[in-house]
Amino acid sequence: MSTAERIITIAAVVLGTMVTRFAPFLIFRKEPPKFVSYLGTVLPYAVIGLLVVYCLKDAPFTAWHGLPEAIAIGAILLLHRWKHNTLLSIAGGTAVYMLLVQKVFL
Repeated sequence: MSTAERIITIAAVVLGTMVTRFAPFLIFRKEPPKFVSYLGTVLPYAVIGLLVVYCLKDAPFTAWHGLPEAIAIGAILLLHRWKHNTLLSIAGGTAVYMLLVQKVFL
């Protein structure tokens, strides 16, 4: 791939990202429709739920095999209940899971 092709690819990606970021502000100049506002409030929870289902769809919850996942989910729930911080909950749950699968459940 030549330098010109790389520059064109990067420019296309930047342009596509900028258009998708700025389009809602250009389309809805004043107030977005109520349906769009509703989607903005419910979609984050739906996406998180979908990610949880997707991540756990192949987890074997039989015998001891699903125990790291279950403990990590518990850690996420406890952290979020304690601090109400999504990023802390995700990072803490990931750290607990990685510690369990790399050091405890070999």
